[in-house]
Amino acid sequence: MRSILFAGCAALALSTGSAVAQESAEGVAVDEVVVTAQKRSENLQDVPVSVTAFSGQSLTDRGVTNVIGLNNLAPGLRVSSGDAAANPKIFIRGVGLSDFNPNSSSGVGIYVDGVYVSSPLAQMAGFFDIGQIEILRGPQGTLYGRNTNGGAVNLTTRRPTQAFTAEAAAEYATYDAVNLTGAVGGGVIPGVLAVRAAGQLVDDGGYAYNRVTGNDLNETRYWALRLSALYTPTETIEALFQVNRFANRGDATQPQHRALFPLTPGATGSDGFCTPAFYGTAQCSDAFGYVDTDGEDRALDANSEGKDKIDLFGASAHITWELGQVSLVSVTAWSWAHRNAFENTDANPYQMLEINYLARQRQFTQELRLQSNDPDARLKWVLGAYYMDETVKDASTQDVLRDLRPFFPDGFSLADSVAAFSYPYTQSTKSYAAFGQADYQVTDRLTATVGLRYSADDKSFDYRSQAEGGLIVLLTSQQNKTFSAWSGRLGLRYEVSDDVGVYATYNRGFKSGGFFGGLATTPEELIPYDNETLDAFEIGLKSELLERRLRLNLSAFYYDYQDQQVFAQALRNGLTVLVLDNAANSEVYGAEIEATAKITRNLSIDAGLALLDATYGEYVSQGDDFSGNRLPQSPKLTFNMAANYSHPLPAGGELLGTVDAAYSSKVYFDNSNADRLSQDGVWVVGAQAGWRSTDGRIEAGVFARNLFDETYVVSISNIDSLGEDLLGLNRPRSLGAFLRYRY
Repeated sequence: MRSILFAGCAALALSTGSAVAQESAEGVAVDEVVVTAQKRSENLQDVPVSVTAFSGQSLTDRGVTNVIGLNNLAPGLRVSSGDAAANPKIFIRGVGLSDFNPNSSSGVGIYVDGVYVSSPLAQMAGFFDIGQIEILRGPQGTLYGRNTNGGAVNLTTRRPTQAFTAEAAAEYATYDAVNLTGAVGGGVIPGVLAVRAAGQLVDDGGYAYNRVTGNDLNETRYWALRLSALYTPTETIEALFQVNRFANRGDATQPQHRALFPLTPGATGSDGFCTPAFYGTAQCSDAFGYVDTDGEDRALDANSEGKDKIDLFGASAHITWELGQVSLVSVTAWSWAHRNAFENTDANPYQMLEINYLARQRQFTQELRLQSNDPDARLKWVLGAYYMDETVKDASTQDVLRDLRPFFPDGFSLADSVAAFSYPYTQSTKSYAAFGQADYQVTDRLTATVGLRYSADDKSFDYRSQAEGGLIVLLTSQQNKTFSAWSGRLGLRYEVSDDVGVYATYNRGFKSGGFFGGLATTPEELIPYDNETLDAFEIGLKSELLERRLRLNLSAFYYDYQDQQVFAQALRNGLTVLVLDNAANSEVYGAEIEATAKITRNLSIDAGLALLDATYGEYVSQGDDFSGNRLPQSPKLTFNMAANYSHPLPAGGELLGTVDAAYSSKVYFDNSNADRLSQDGVWVVGAQAGWRSTDGRIEAGVFARNLFDETYVVSISNIDSLGEDLLGLNRPRSLGAFLRYRY
């Protein structure tokens, strides 16, 4: 029954032509979408870039409260995390990074009101009071301050206005989940100064259970505040000042335990681990003899329960001077991020592996852009410069096999890995870039684009690994290296008609090399990894058909991925080590379809479909040949859709309904493509129904997220040497109600 429903939704979303054609088009058309992907406000259909835009209202309706909620909402987009409030793993078209260390940087950039969010500690701050989010696919560098080779998530918050506004919203759902948001603002000095304050509080009781203590686990608890001021002293000067604060005090994510060591020949698979048929039985165990046998996905035995404490602060100034035919834009930002997270990593009742993550990050960025601002000019251009000064300090500790300490005279044994290991280090990065892009209208219908960028990252790395609180020093290293590269963009866009355009682009993206930020015991593990580069070729079509009641955008792409940075085991000078390494080249190609259809005046459907083939070239790690394997987090097929319906009521107001669904085919979480380290295809469905008053000020309703209560894996950490996999599971079904007010 469910498969028939989904097939019907897909057919309806992507084949609406006949239904649309049967109804009069008078007064019915898809809404225009304005994006700033090219640093100027443009119709989505005029931008020769694969971009998906979401309004703040649509994200609220789908329950998106942080970047994780964007998973699978746009073609080719995958977002997951094994942590509660940090280190999101963001992939676009298979391009991203699985490293969780705080000095790493993703191939997908996150921008909030034009400010690049560098630290993975800060990328899961709450989404609230949002104007719009744009998902840009493919390398971004000739228009953006920080270069990214996978794409960008461009978030714009609600700006202050001279008119007084006040908004409040409350949600209550399963597991005593509460989500409170509010904003208030207006003019302080008429025509000169407007302010806005917005906040969010999210709290729930947790959806997992600890059989050892009887406590609930995986509780969410955070708050966020943003203050904005828009200063317009003259008609030619605009300055947006912002201050934001975020604090997370919820639980550290507690994964499910899966034992791997077979205790009988019959349970032993070809790889030496337990076969899937014996998972969760007495014939498998971990290194300490533990196995979780009750089959409950949301219950576990944990000797300790940790917290993921995150504190963030940021301040920015976005100033624009209109200078006749050009504008000068300055974006200045300063921020810091602190994390203190204790994690019962082994997910069992013994002290086998526990980690305390301690990290601090400080960032200052300055971006300057000079850009044309005449919308009718044949030549539109942007010239920019970017500077970033970032410092990352890490002092994390891994307490390994503590329960075995009584068996050793000294209370620890390095030879047997029975000790507390720490690796304090400081990484300082100074990044410089100059970039520019020009779009020239060759004819009334043909536009050519050229862009160029030079980037250089000067990184210094002061590293020390030690045991037992510094009693034993294992390794020290001081290194400095500059990573630089040229990148660029070429493109052509042709308007076939007023409603149909085609484009072809070539982009070269690059991500700088760096230093491994995890526990290292040999100098080979700290050899710097090199830059990775990506040559991206894309063709696309953007169209509005059937009297603009159907928006249909298509794209096809090919990526040549070179020196890809991979978090894996590698062979260095005859030694096998766990590092961030450069794999051989990879190939990525695929196609995407996005459609928006206005079926009737009251019914609209949005849908997206992505086909992806992403495989390694020649890649050998620790003697294992991964050549031809699929890249992690790169499903062959993803699909998403949302149907929105409104029905006016005779007495006033209207009924509102939304149904959304997303599908992802099988994904692998590891380079080996081992079947146990994967998740089969899964559908996730949500729905919302509500009522809105005639004046639009009051809205109330109910919602269901993960309607069919699907249970699936969102992350897997495999600790083969200790005989266990750690499975991060999705949130269970959530049923709730909401009330919203706008003034």
